[in-house]
Amino acid sequence: MNRVLFVVTSHGALGDTGRPTGYYLSEVAHPHQVLAEAGFEVDFVSPRGGVAPMDPKSRDLDDPLNRAFWEAHGQRLSETLTPDQVDAARYRAIFYAGGHGTLWDLPVDESLARIAATIYERGGAVAAVCHGPAGLLPIRLADGRPLVEGRRINSFTNEEEEAVGLAQVVPFLLETRLKELGAIHVSVKNFAPHVEVDGRIVTGQNPASATEVGRALARLLGGAS
Repeated sequence: MNRVLFVVTSHGALGDTGRPTGYYLSEVAHPHQVLAEAGFEVDFVSPRGGVAPMDPKSRDLDDPLNRAFWEAHGQRLSETLTPDQVDAARYRAIFYAGGHGTLWDLPVDESLARIAATIYERGGAVAAVCHGPAGLLPIRLADGRPLVEGRRINSFTNEEEEAVGLAQVVPFLLETRLKELGAIHVSVKNFAPHVEVDGRIVTGQNPASATEVGRALARLLGGAS
């Protein structure tokens, strides 16, 4: 069972701005390459299944890893699984890719939260990068506690949200919400790579952290990295 479940958002509208959003390509492509090289198979799921919208600002095909991923696997992001098609027992880890779209749908997706809790409580890992930790918000363990409570967690920061001009657009500030659930939010300067590993939870701060999140997850799972 060397499989990892990648979660991407189904939400493609950036609030009321009229601008598109979605998942962030490098936050899928870069960890995917690391995990594939370490011998892991990856499946893709989204809250609604089917076509997952990509944030057009992230479509950088001059990045060789993005291009290689898109040419080999891009079609799979148009055919994502729905949560009810997922057998959590098949996966050693679940990974939440970022992109602003995650802030609208992942925090309210109880089906994905149950899948993640099942994977974690069977001894698997939970990982996320940038806005992907929005998917950690609804995860509750068997004792009812939030997964992130008392854990060192990393995510796109409030300062970074201000810096990109979206603090007044997003439905909530992710760093703040994580702290409200009892997470110990650890971060570095804006847009610098940073990864936190706390037990079987791996989180990265921003797009620059995506490759290292993949490497940390591969090491945690015992694959080559």
